[in-house]
Amino acid sequence: MKTVNKHRKKWDGVQILATALLLVFAVVILIPFWNAVVISLETARAYSLYPASLVPMEFTLDNYKEMFAKGDALLLAYKGTLTTTVFGTAAGMAVSVLGAYAFSRQFPGKKFLFRVMVFTMFFGGGLVPTYLLYRNLGLLNTYAGVVIVSLVSVYNIIIMKNGFEGTPMELQEAAMIDGANDLVIFGKVMLPLQKPLIATFTLFSLVGYWNSWYWPMLMLTKGDKNVLQLFLRNIVNDTILNDVVGTSMAAQQQRFAQGIKMASVFVVMLPIMLVYPFLQKYFTKGILLGAVKA
Repeated sequence: MKTVNKHRKKWDGVQILATALLLVFAVVILIPFWNAVVISLETARAYSLYPASLVPMEFTLDNYKEMFAKGDALLLAYKGTLTTTVFGTAAGMAVSVLGAYAFSRQFPGKKFLFRVMVFTMFFGGGLVPTYLLYRNLGLLNTYAGVVIVSLVSVYNIIIMKNGFEGTPMELQEAAMIDGANDLVIFGKVMLPLQKPLIATFTLFSLVGYWNSWYWPMLMLTKGDKNVLQLFLRNIVNDTILNDVVGTSMAAQQQRFAQGIKMASVFVVMLPIMLVYPFLQKYFTKGILLGAVKA
């Protein structure tokens, strides 16, 4: 007698179509990325003959050697980006979590302060006043200035505030009955339930600081401080300048500008890509999954 698996999932036409469209979309996204990797691993001659090849026609590591020849500048840029990303993400998430939890509670003047905070999402102080303020505070050419300028995210605070407000009061009341104070309730009851949101916004913050170049360009005015995006920008500008000035065919074979540019792009974005798999699992989890027993 055959046993029937009642829990077996059956795919309908809509699910098949959606899966097919997502696969096509994923391929469209991956092709430019893979093409950049291929270009970084081949010679100028191979690129000129096969600009859209899926594998390197003439494999070489000269592009990476040329880029890593700028060893001191690359290390300085990595140091700057890691400093701003780590400290900026940690401080930004602390501000977002504490601010969201505070606004999820009741206190005098809450509505007024919340409206003032939301107001800043639509109206800012302006570029020149902000720059002058940071200059007067002595934050130019410092990593602290780069961190502080993007420290507060009103959007993160609002979303996390809604998450805290959606936590069942029964959990908090049960903790209070067991003798927990406000700090214990916050640290052991509220925060664990917000893991998906915290993981998501942590990744957003990491990517934001890692890819930041506009404010570092304005603030890091001296050569003793740099970030990866400015390092990459300088390489791109150098390659464009070389293309405009023009070089001999022998020089083109020796120094493949497009390959060096793609190698730099890959090296810059690889670390942040390695972080994503560790946080991705939290994206689809329910915030209150298993928190309240039936």
